[in-house]
Amino acid sequence: MKRRFLRVARRWRAVIGRDQRAHRDSFVALVVSAVTSLVAGVTLATTTDTLEELPGLLLLVPAALAVKGNVFGALGSRFGTSIHAGTFRLSPRLDSAVGENIAAAMLLSLAISVVIAVLAKGVAIVFDVSPTMSLADFIVVSTVGGLLASVLILAITLLLAGGSGRYGWDLDNVVSPLVTAASDLMSLPALILAAQLAGVEVFTPLIAVVVSVLSVGGVAWSLLTRHHTLRAIVRESIPVLTLAGLLDLIAGITIEKRLDELLEYPVLLVLLPGFLGSAGGLGGVLSSRLSSKVHLGLLHPGPVPRGSAGADIAMIFGLSIPVFAITGIVAELGGVLTNQASPGLVDVVAVALLGGLLATVCVVIVAYYATIFAVRFGLDPDTHGIPMVTSALDFVGAFALILAIVAVGVA
Repeated sequence: MKRRFLRVARRWRAVIGRDQRAHRDSFVALVVSAVTSLVAGVTLATTTDTLEELPGLLLLVPAALAVKGNVFGALGSRFGTSIHAGTFRLSPRLDSAVGENIAAAMLLSLAISVVIAVLAKGVAIVFDVSPTMSLADFIVVSTVGGLLASVLILAITLLLAGGSGRYGWDLDNVVSPLVTAASDLMSLPALILAAQLAGVEVFTPLIAVVVSVLSVGGVAWSLLTRHHTLRAIVRESIPVLTLAGLLDLIAGITIEKRLDELLEYPVLLVLLPGFLGSAGGLGGVLSSRLSSKVHLGLLHPGPVPRGSAGADIAMIFGLSIPVFAITGIVAELGGVLTNQASPGLVDVVAVALLGGLLATVCVVIVAYYATIFAVRFGLDPDTHGIPMVTSALDFVGAFALILAIVAVGVA
């Protein structure tokens, strides 16, 4: 037994030794994401009155957090590929590659926020979640909260891209976890702030109409513009982001249906954003690394992952255990600091680890085969990989977390 353990340990060190810096940078970024998710988790756990006053708001939480990670994680992934290719240049001009990417990201953030609001109302009706907010309330909360967070997350993404060349970071290893961290840090507070605009007579419907018209007009312009990169990004992104948003909303249904059990131990609400963010961050790292290697001709994905793809997958599994353990510890700490009821540190960490390992299996499958799918159909894996990975992880992650809660005996 001891010899077998030593052989496994030597093989693992050999895998990590191939790219120790990638392992270290990714781990640090994922830990930062787990720690900053505390803000989102505490916000969620301490605003239960708002969740009860605006039924259906919890539906938007996974989607609101994921939209920013999807849009700006994909933006960062594209920047990472251009940095590896030596073509990245920071420029605010719309006719530059960076300018077109920025314009596309902001347009997509607005448009998908409206789409998610409409889908949220529809999903609530289909799954008999009642009562819920009005459609106008959903649109205002989703778009206003989304735009407030998007401006700040865009600034952070640009700072990461600019700093990668100066400080020698590999953007593929850090952008997805740190964008996820920024999304957790800013999206949920922005959503709760925007919720104060819900239910205001005349004013709320007026804002809903204005942002809906702007989003439709912006998308129409982007599809007709002469800016090729912007047009391609928007055209390819809208279907995948819409599908991703639908998966996020189904994840929200899962959580909404379990709200009473989660309110029994609010520390589980503190855990929720960090858990989903850690799973999405791991998937984003893997997806970004695979996409860059495909673009650079260093990886030709086959039915079964081999070579550098296998090493990347091994790295993700190795990162998952400490990252989810830290996520559980951080959630318990947040519960203690804000006086939230908890089943205990051991149970919270057990839930995070068990659910996290289940989610990591999904991370690997979706990230690898989403890259294959994109390559086979001539699509950009940078644009499609991260949205599909993070949203599939929100969908599966919500189920994995609930399953882990039941398995551990917390609920």
